[in-house]
Amino acid sequence: MDKSRQAVSQKKAPEPNRLINEASPYLLQHAHNPVDWFPWGDEAFAKARQENKPLFVSIGYSTCHWCHVMEQESFEDPEIAELFNSSFVCIKVDREERPDLDNTYMTIAQMLTGQGGWPLNIFMTPDKKPFFAATYIPREARFGMTGLKELLPQVAGLWKSDPDRLLEDAEKISQYLKHKPEEKGRTPVMDLGTLHLGFTQLAGNFDSEHGGFGYRPKFPTPHNFYFLLRWWRRIKDPQSLLMVEKSLAAMRLGGIFDQVGFGFHRYATDPAWTVPHFEKMLYDQALLAGAYTEAFLATGKDSYRATAREIFEYVLRDMTSPEGAFYSAEDADSEGEEGRFYLWTVEEIRTALPVHLAGPVIKMFELSPRGNLPEGAFEPADGKNILFFKRPLADLAEEMSMSERELRKIWDEARVLLFKTRERRVHPAKDDKVLADWNGLMIAALAKAAQAFDLPEYYNAAARAADFVLAKMTAPDGSLYHRERNGNLAVPGFLDDHAFLVHGLIELYEAGFETRWLKKAVALLKLMIRDFWDVSQGGFFMTARNTEPALARAKEIYDGAMPSGNSLALLDLLRIGRMLADSYYEDLASQMVKTFSRQVASSPASHAMFLAALDFALGPYYQVVIAGDLHARDSQDMLKAIRSNFVPQKIMHFLPVGNASTEILDLVWSLKPLVTKATAATAYVCQNFGCDTPTTDIKQVLKNLGV
Repeated sequence: MDKSRQAVSQKKAPEPNRLINEASPYLLQHAHNPVDWFPWGDEAFAKARQENKPLFVSIGYSTCHWCHVMEQESFEDPEIAELFNSSFVCIKVDREERPDLDNTYMTIAQMLTGQGGWPLNIFMTPDKKPFFAATYIPREARFGMTGLKELLPQVAGLWKSDPDRLLEDAEKISQYLKHKPEEKGRTPVMDLGTLHLGFTQLAGNFDSEHGGFGYRPKFPTPHNFYFLLRWWRRIKDPQSLLMVEKSLAAMRLGGIFDQVGFGFHRYATDPAWTVPHFEKMLYDQALLAGAYTEAFLATGKDSYRATAREIFEYVLRDMTSPEGAFYSAEDADSEGEEGRFYLWTVEEIRTALPVHLAGPVIKMFELSPRGNLPEGAFEPADGKNILFFKRPLADLAEEMSMSERELRKIWDEARVLLFKTRERRVHPAKDDKVLADWNGLMIAALAKAAQAFDLPEYYNAAARAADFVLAKMTAPDGSLYHRERNGNLAVPGFLDDHAFLVHGLIELYEAGFETRWLKKAVALLKLMIRDFWDVSQGGFFMTARNTEPALARAKEIYDGAMPSGNSLALLDLLRIGRMLADSYYEDLASQMVKTFSRQVASSPASHAMFLAALDFALGPYYQVVIAGDLHARDSQDMLKAIRSNFVPQKIMHFLPVGNASTEILDLVWSLKPLVTKATAATAYVCQNFGCDTPTTDIKQVLKNLGV
């Protein structure tokens, strides 16, 4: 079996539990635990009611390191399993399959404990009301942490001796979630002041030494960069661009980037991006590739384009199914150790490389026989090295008395050999499920890069993935399913699935001007409004109107590891509204801004993607229509010139002339007056609601776009 394609391994045991019938790689990991796991569903809750038992619900995901630790310590232990099975009904949930459940119970965990993370463990009543929450729980008590060996009998005993106390606590928690206190007062105005405050807050949290935001652990949060680049373009404040460039450059040099095989790890455990948590997530690759692409457009620096292309090389090589869809994640662990696949001893470097390459590589990365992992990074540390650049290649080359070009050539040759050596190792497990929302993000990133770099192969890869999702992951009414794996569909789609895929389809349309992508984006947006829109308060719920929530339908606006569904939905409404010249969508967008104004105004920096959408809403925005022969040289030259500049507030159409199909006119009525028989590519550029004189001059087009 090709190790780079191996599925998530399963623990072997005599008798599987009910999870053996599931498709989720995470649930299958636990299918041979002695704990009598149920998947989330009616059977588990019916059993809990019938036997009058509380439920233990454990939420995690297949590439979660501490989920693995808790499984090995406790869920595989017969003694702990007996404590679970005798007094509880136990449910395993894949947070990536059920983000709605994860969102609901993570909110409760943060409310009860002040912190969150995975695994997320909830004790609840048979009617789904939680009364206790925790993240990782050790097998036995240590360092002030209660262990399962003590906790489970305590909870079980309390359920039998004083159930009213637990039921009262559960009722209070669930009622709070259903009826959160409404904020009173005047609705804040969302304007340039909101954007400025967001910039100020990000600047106050910026790490001027290492880049990024905060101290440790340090997450990439690429949507911060999306907003900062737009703020920079709006007011040309050099500090906002500096924050983006400092961060992107430092991350690319650090251990958070896989220097040998490419792609970004999940986060860094130190401020300098040196020691990563080694799992790789599809959404990180998509969002970061988009950020590096936009940084290239803003600055013209080829290092950002090169990094984006390296990310795509990793995704297309290791994270793409034969049908063209994108897999979800790769684990941090292999052979039972975190990072084992990615770490190197000096001796391994010397064995993998010829002498003329090994010496410079050891110096370049300052590798040590004792290892370069900081104390306490993770175990084992002795003799293990992370490949990361402490300084830019230009500085390293000077220190090594050679040119940067020579050093880069050495590293390029060495990297290929190290990659071939590493491929023979046991690979981390791959979570090969396909998620509609994460695929939407990657489709958008590839389509954006296809335009920026003039690389049709990225457009083709994005189109294959979009075709897969639209053909294999849709319900009869056209709405989406959330997850597909090996032909198995599960979980009705969430807001994120629809909003993120609409986002990707819009980018695909602008990359190739195939009307089918815009048609499908509009159709999905209409379904999203039908199924998720809050008709009384505005904004979108996370779950559809015909699905049963765990406790209450939630509306999420906070931009965490990924942008919220509402943030990208706002941008979708604005772009589609302006593409179709249909005020209906812009009216909904306006209502959304009012709906979330208090939350955003209280902490704009926590809603960076929403701020990026607000930047688009506030304008000025540009509508660009090019009439001509799409395949002619003059049309391609004009498109290339526009696409090579950073103009995020634009929407684009291409109007074929002559005998070419004008299918787009059936969708966008406002283009009909622009139908022409002109033989040369002609650009119509409108800013807000005023249009410039049509022109065939590329320089004039760029001037009209303010670049």
